[in-house]
Amino acid sequence: MATAIKVENLSKIYRLGEIGTGTISRDIERFVKTKILKQEDPFLKIGESNDRATKGVSDIVYSLKDINFEIEQGEAVGIIGRNGAGKSTLLKILSRVTSPTTGKVNIKGRVASLLEVGTGFHPELTGRENIYLNGAILGMRKREIDRKLDEIIYFSGVERYIDTPVKRYSSGMYVRLAFAVAAHLESEILIVDEVLAVGDAEFQKKCLGKMGEVSKGEGRTVLFVSHNLGAVEQLCKKGILFNNGQLKSIGITRDIIDYYVKNNSMMHDSLSRVFENNDLIISPIEIFQNGNLQFYNKDKIYFSFQINSKTKLTAISGEFFFETSNGTIVFSYFTPQFSMEENTIKKIKICVPAYIFNDMLYSITLGISESYSRFIIKKESAAKFEIACVNEELGWMGDFPGVVRPKISCEIL
Repeated sequence: MATAIKVENLSKIYRLGEIGTGTISRDIERFVKTKILKQEDPFLKIGESNDRATKGVSDIVYSLKDINFEIEQGEAVGIIGRNGAGKSTLLKILSRVTSPTTGKVNIKGRVASLLEVGTGFHPELTGRENIYLNGAILGMRKREIDRKLDEIIYFSGVERYIDTPVKRYSSGMYVRLAFAVAAHLESEILIVDEVLAVGDAEFQKKCLGKMGEVSKGEGRTVLFVSHNLGAVEQLCKKGILFNNGQLKSIGITRDIIDYYVKNNSMMHDSLSRVFENNDLIISPIEIFQNGNLQFYNKDKIYFSFQINSKTKLTAISGEFFFETSNGTIVFSYFTPQFSMEENTIKKIKICVPAYIFNDMLYSITLGISESYSRFIIKKESAAKFEIACVNEELGWMGDFPGVVRPKISCEIL
């Protein structure tokens, strides 16, 4: 099978707070050594990895560093990693929006990209005019675009506004049209960034279905960046994991996701240490689900923690408050009351039924109360976990409006 994309020794650096190296003399030095003498860029040697959580000593950082991989024609590849890992920078380089600092990229075929909202459309032109503009950029003739026009407009769902300048579109309308254009015009490679998060659940499903059709049915290459691991697993057979600008792993998507979840504290961020007071010591919350590292809506989830009492306590209970990332309480649970003698240990384990959580990040506030009234100890954001929703019958569905997603029976009589 032919190679569609080949990336060799690719690096991209940025200077924090400034453009270029900072002085004209250093700009000239870089130009002479890299362009004329064909030597290594001297300023790359002092560059640091792009770890936003630590304070560095250099003002030159690697957004990408020494990246190497190949993608075969017709493959659907999911690119995952935390914010700032370098995913979007890579896609911008592949889309020729920006240039690499070092290394090279060989691309076989035309590339249609859907990056940030606003990329690729002229705000003063109408939706229809932007369709023709994007087709012309890809090298398509007007009659070729004419054949696709009705299909693009119908898929986007913005027929009523197709002759309105796109600067008046909402972000959702903008993304709908942009995806329709990128997916339907005749390119060999389709690159899609996280912008699908702007669309509603129904449109996300349409987009993922179209990307699957593009890859499997039409033999086009798809690169898909998303934080929704359920969507990545559903669509892509190959996965690439980035961390702090470096390629950490590449392989079968299921294996890459498991590795990412296991090593990424954002996915199920239990307490880094115990918390305690004069009465109790509380262990980190353990979260588990049928041996999976990724948590799914369709399975039960178990939560457990351990209590070590320093004093004698009576009529106490464990209290769980499950919350969304914006602080909305989804539901709470109070254990039956129990007593503890001094210097004893008890373990509390609860099971949340399947088909409760939606496709999003949740946190747990944990407390121990006395007589269901006074908190003896309480810890906000004691643990975090993220849910992926997968429907085996209909394919990946993503999140629905709301903070829960129960399984509801239906009869059509």
